[in-house]
Amino acid sequence: MQENERKLQQAEGGNEQTSDNIKAHLEESPNSEPNESQDAMPENTEEPKSETTPSEAKDTEKESKPSEQSDDSNEAIDEIDESNAEDAEDSENEKRHYIPMLDYHSMPLENLVGELQRLVKNEKVQAIGRHVSAIKYEFDQKFQEFIEQKKEEFVSKGGNEIDFRYNSVAKRQFNEVYSDYREKRDQYYKQLEQNLKNNLHNRLQIIEELKGLIDVEEDINTTYNNFKELQERWKNAGPIPRTNYNDVWRTYHHHMEIFYDFLHLNRELRDLDFKHNLEEKQKLVERAEALADEPDLGKAFRELQTLHKIWKEDIGPVDKEHREEIWERFSNATKAMHQRRQEHFQELEKVFEKNLEKKQEIIASIAHIADHVADNHRGIQKQIKEVEALRDSFFKAGKVPQKVNEETWSHFKDAVRKFNRSKNSFYKNQKKDQQQNLEKKKELLDLALSLKDSDDWATVTPEMKRIQNEWKKIGHVPRKYSDKIWNEFKEACNHYFDRLHSDKNDAHKEEYENFDKKNACLERLKEFQLSGDKKKDLEAIKEFLAEWKQYGRIPYNKKHINGKFNKIVDALLKKLGVGRHESELLKYGNKVQELAKTEDNYAIGNERVFIRRKIDESKSEIRQLENNLQFFSGDSEDNPLVKEVIKNIDKQKEALQTWKEKLKKLNILEHKLNKEAEEEDDSSEEE
Repeated sequence: MQENERKLQQAEGGNEQTSDNIKAHLEESPNSEPNESQDAMPENTEEPKSETTPSEAKDTEKESKPSEQSDDSNEAIDEIDESNAEDAEDSENEKRHYIPMLDYHSMPLENLVGELQRLVKNEKVQAIGRHVSAIKYEFDQKFQEFIEQKKEEFVSKGGNEIDFRYNSVAKRQFNEVYSDYREKRDQYYKQLEQNLKNNLHNRLQIIEELKGLIDVEEDINTTYNNFKELQERWKNAGPIPRTNYNDVWRTYHHHMEIFYDFLHLNRELRDLDFKHNLEEKQKLVERAEALADEPDLGKAFRELQTLHKIWKEDIGPVDKEHREEIWERFSNATKAMHQRRQEHFQELEKVFEKNLEKKQEIIASIAHIADHVADNHRGIQKQIKEVEALRDSFFKAGKVPQKVNEETWSHFKDAVRKFNRSKNSFYKNQKKDQQQNLEKKKELLDLALSLKDSDDWATVTPEMKRIQNEWKKIGHVPRKYSDKIWNEFKEACNHYFDRLHSDKNDAHKEEYENFDKKNACLERLKEFQLSGDKKKDLEAIKEFLAEWKQYGRIPYNKKHINGKFNKIVDALLKKLGVGRHESELLKYGNKVQELAKTEDNYAIGNERVFIRRKIDESKSEIRQLENNLQFFSGDSEDNPLVKEVIKNIDKQKEALQTWKEKLKKLNILEHKLNKEAEEEDDSSEEE
């Protein structure tokens, strides 16, 4: 009795078994590896040497139980018997109930390897079979998906599928740990096999001796003492193969009942045992019935398993009068627990169905991305991150009903594989484009190298700028060439423009010298005071204009000095009573004189084109204003709008007259230069 209490306390101590641990029957059970303990179980070739076979004993036991027992009750009892049979092989097997069955589905490959290492290192090898199988199943699935993706990438880059090799650190580590596990497992079951066979032989021998008690002619008290001795030997006979467990126990109990029936010759001894057994079984029934109020379903089921084990292994039969009644109470309590578990599993099924909906939505999202793969690198990189996030969500979404597990996984892999193939196809085509881009850039590089030492700045500079712009428009080249070809191209361009800038720096030096001279001229002009002699003052201003023109180009960012000079000149001419038209011609006459000094027909020609364009623009503007004036034909000239239009017409006519006068001066200059050229030619002919 104390031993029974100890077993119950151990069962009650199994609080670690949460409701998650009870999910085992509804889990997406792995099928990549057979059940380890079954693999190594010794085959039983020996049958109980009894006139009553195990099957007959089973039938007899059924007869002793209520014939109305429901299928649900039988299912629950069979489940418990099977679990107890597994535990009976080795007490360490029971530890599997307390090792958490984690959500291996959500773990990445590296974490699965780490969890396998932890189990193999810290737990009994016979207690982790289901955990190892679940881990191996998830690892194989994920590694297969991973390796298929790597293979597609290899092929997309031009590789031959038969040449594909991939060295995975995670796979190598997993194989090493799993191999270590198999070695430990095989060694354990090899040692266990012989022990189980010996124990089975001993128990069958005890059954034979139990059968022989009723045929021995001796004092009933002696026979009863021998019976008690056999019971004690049976209790200490050790575990036997799980495949023989239930049949051997049924056979043993069958012959125990026969012996008790034989004890009718000594009713006092038999009734004493029956009474004791009834009291013990009543305690078990009460404990089983009380489990209906236990909130921790895992703890309740473990305790119920222990109660069944004690019922079967430690307590003998009761009298026929109470046999059916006590079993029915115990069976009903078991049925109630079974019903609670079924309801719990149904709730889990609802959770699994919701998880399935989530996973189907995730698969649909991945499939949508796979059907709309971007056509540029940035877009595809963004989609890669989206698919990775969806993959993580898929694994974290939880388990789905077992019946659709393989189908769901297959759809998930197909969607991811479709995206990967489209992505790889894009980069495969991009590789062709990059090769073409490389050829284009090589051509530009050759051209840049051929021009980098040229001194034809006017022609080559625009061409070098065009080459640079063209280079920018060309897309990426293969990475292994990109740095090299870019550095060569940049070096060629820098070489040319460094030479150009060096040459321009010399020109800039001259321009800054001109600026300094003009600035000095401007300062003297600011200090100039009119003498009151108009002719003398005009000559002085003309000298300022001539000096200003002779200094040539100045830096572009210093051109504002010209405006300052012209503003002062205009103010001085205005004080002298020179109108704007005459002022413009005066300043232009100075420019004509400069052109005359250069005797540059090309510059004179350009100036003529410029003036004629200005004349045409003025004429066009006058015509437009005069047309606009017609809209005001009925209005008085006092109208502000009319006044503004008339003012603009007068301004444009004045400008037109100025431009015509400038053209006249330019024509006079050109005629003079042509005449001088003719005289020089005549002089040459006379000589």
